[in-house]
Parts: sequence; C-alpha cells; structure tokens
Amino acid sequence: MANAVGEPNVQSAKRGKRECRVGTVLSGKSNKTIRVRFEYTVKHPKYGKYYRRSTTLHTHDEKNEASAGDVVEVMACRRMSKTKCWRLTRIIRSAS
Repeated sequence: MANAVGEPNVQSAKRGKRECRVGTVLSGKSNKTIRVRFEYTVKHPKYGKYYRRSTTLHTHDEKNEASAGDVVEVMACRRMSKTKCWRLTRIIRSAS
C-alpha cells in the first residue's frame, strides 16, 4: 500500500511475514474455533529413519465455514485465548 506521496506504508512493511501451515480439520464443533492437525516428518538423530509427528493447532474461524476433514491453510496471529494463536486463512479442499 502507498500513501498520497507514493511511499510504502511503514506499518505493513514493519509487520513482516507470518508463519503459515497446511493441515486437516479434526473438529469444528466449537463456536468460531476449529482444531487443525499439522503433520510433519522428523529424522531420528541416531538411526536416521524418518518418522511422522503431528501437532494439533487451535485455530480461529470467524465465519464457522470449515468442517471436519477439510484441508485448510492457517496463519499465526496474536494470542486469542490460552491455546488459540492461529487463524484460518483459506480452505484449500473441502471434505464433501
């Protein structure tokens, strides 16, 4: 964004890039909150074999549009509660 002089907006330049992840919705039963499972692989430090790990992210869904089984993209944001610090960016693939 630019202001009237044509300079870039200082506030948006200072904010920086937010972390984004892609995962699968586990549950959408709560109001404005979904649980998203993010899976990744880790290499064992001694044996070198890769194994799967997963993290469950509590995500803010303002419009209650995601449902269980959807593949979604989430972005890090300010903390909204004790466990919720991610927000829904977009639904990549719907379950149904």
